[in-house]
Amino acid sequence: MSPIATLLHILDLEQLDTNLWRGVSPDSSRYRVFGGQVIAQSLVAAMRSVENRPVHSLHGYFMLGGDPTRPILYEVDRIRDGRSFTTRRVRAIQNGESIFAMMASFQSPEDGLHHAMPMPDVPPPESLPDEEEIRARFVPHLTEIRQRYWKSQRAIELRPTSPDAYFLRNPGPPYQNVWFRASGMLPDGDDLHSTILAYASDMTLLDGAAVAHGRSVIDPEIQAASLDHAIWFHDRFRADDWLLYAQDSPWSGASRGLGRGLIYTRDGRLVASVMQEGLMRLRKSGPGPD
Repeated sequence: MSPIATLLHILDLEQLDTNLWRGVSPDSSRYRVFGGQVIAQSLVAAMRSVENRPVHSLHGYFMLGGDPTRPILYEVDRIRDGRSFTTRRVRAIQNGESIFAMMASFQSPEDGLHHAMPMPDVPPPESLPDEEEIRARFVPHLTEIRQRYWKSQRAIELRPTSPDAYFLRNPGPPYQNVWFRASGMLPDGDDLHSTILAYASDMTLLDGAAVAHGRSVIDPEIQAASLDHAIWFHDRFRADDWLLYAQDSPWSGASRGLGRGLIYTRDGRLVASVMQEGLMRLRKSGPGPD
């Protein structure tokens, strides 16, 4: 099964009861469940309790790392069904404990005043190294753990607009731009494409805080984890077309980093905004705090 087919499979949650769904993880060899997977599966559970209203925002908090060898239960609380907005709360549960909690809001389509920040002027994705070129050119110079990450086959294809800065990790300004898309064609459906974007939104955002220090969050000397995550969906898009993830980090400190991201279509439409705070702790010998 291809990586994108595997992702679509794990996003097709099993319904156990009216407000209860079950999801699985694709790779039991990971030491914890990827945060983007939990966000996306939580969003699927919320969407399946809503009719004819697209999601416009979600806000989630991570409490515990998920165990990839065990299924995750998603419990939906139907908080409100209003005339224009629908509100849902989702709790992701393993071993009887909450590992993630999310609020999501859905809105009936409306017209209104409109403006958007312009897309940065960056090289198009076709001019940048693809993942095969990245593996040949950059991966041999990376740490072992980062080599494993880039050698793996993934459902989301990434193309940094400044590959030298992205991979060499010399300290620099706290921003980066990354093109991304699903690694295969997707079925139609706005809900599905929003869910794929939610999954991908957790892949590189915290690295924007680490790059200012010449680091990557997958470096072995850094203990990193998503703490909270928020997405605002602005406009329609396809997640199997190239999307630009323009990221910056206004602050890091206290073993945490803050990342912001604006997501654009190729034609410059701003379709989503993302914010995340994550753990970015330098490892010390011996056990540390939870």
